[in-house]
Amino acid sequence: MIEIKDLCRSFGKNNVVDNLNLTIKTGEVFGFLGPNGAGKTTTVRMLSCLIKPTSGTAYHDGLDICKENDAMQIRKQIGILTETPGLYDSMSAYKNLDFYGKLYEVDENLRKERIEHYLKMLGLWEKKDKSVGGFSKGMKQKMAIARCLIHDPKVLFLDEPTSGLDPEASRIVRDFILELKKEGHTIFICTHNLDEADRLCDRIGIFRGTLLGVDEPSRLKSSLYGRTVKVQLKNVTPSIIDAVRSLNFINNVETNGSSLTLGMSSPETENPELIRTLVKAGADIQFVSEDRKTLEEVYFKVLGVSR
Repeated sequence: MIEIKDLCRSFGKNNVVDNLNLTIKTGEVFGFLGPNGAGKTTTVRMLSCLIKPTSGTAYHDGLDICKENDAMQIRKQIGILTETPGLYDSMSAYKNLDFYGKLYEVDENLRKERIEHYLKMLGLWEKKDKSVGGFSKGMKQKMAIARCLIHDPKVLFLDEPTSGLDPEASRIVRDFILELKKEGHTIFICTHNLDEADRLCDRIGIFRGTLLGVDEPSRLKSSLYGRTVKVQLKNVTPSIIDAVRSLNFINNVETNGSSLTLGMSSPETENPELIRTLVKAGADIQFVSEDRKTLEEVYFKVLGVSR
C-alpha cells in the first residue's frame, strides 16, 4: 500500500504538487490523469524516491520516502517506466535486460528465465541479439517495460505505457498489465489515453496540481452525471408520459421524437417496473438502453474545460 500525506513540491515559486493526499491499495491499477504540466511526473518522481518533496511525505508499506535508508529499500522494490526508454542503444535486447538484472542483483538463472519470459511475451524474443538502437519507438517502449519488470517489483510506475505502440502492441501491453495485476502487483499509471484508463484502472485520480477527483470510473460518471436510460418506442403519447412521470424513481423525463430519456438512480432494479408500466400504458417498446457517459466527458467536466 502507498499512503500519500500532504505531499507538496515546489520549484522556486512554482508550486507543482499541492497538498496531495491519497491511498493506493495493494494490488490495484490506479490511473493518474491530467493535462501536460499538471505535476503527474513530478509526483511519480517523488513516490519513486528520485526527488524529495518540499513538504509532506508518502509511505510504501510503512517505508518513508523522506528517510534515506527507507528510500534505498523503496527503490529496490519498485519498477519505473519513464517517458524515455533509458536503454543502451549499442547493446542487444538480451544484454540490456541482463545488465539491469545484474544492477538489481537478480540471480543469474532467474535473470535468464525472466528475460526469455518477458521478451517472448512482448514479441521480441526473435530480436534478442539485435542492438536496440535499430529498434522502432514501439519496440523500445516494450523493451523499457521488460526492463522495469526484470527484478519482479511490488509496485510499478508506468508513464504512458502504450505511447508509440500500434493497436496490436498496445493490446499486448494492456493484457500484460492485467496479468501483472493478477499476480498481485500494484500499478500506478500516468496516461493521456482515457479509453485505456477506463478499461484498465480500478480507480482513477484526476489531477492538476491538486487532486480534483478520485474514484472508480463508473462511480465518477454516475456521481457527476447521474444515470439515464433511453427508451425507444413506436410512438410517444401523453398517457405514456404521464404513466412514466407517476413512477417515484424517475428523476427526469425528456422526449425526442419517439424516444424517452429518463433519469434513474438504479436502472438494474428499476427497469422491470418501468417496462411493466410502459406496457400497461400501451407503449410499443423497441429497445431500452443505458446512456453511458465516457471518461473523456468526466475528465473535461472535472477540469472545467468546455468542449
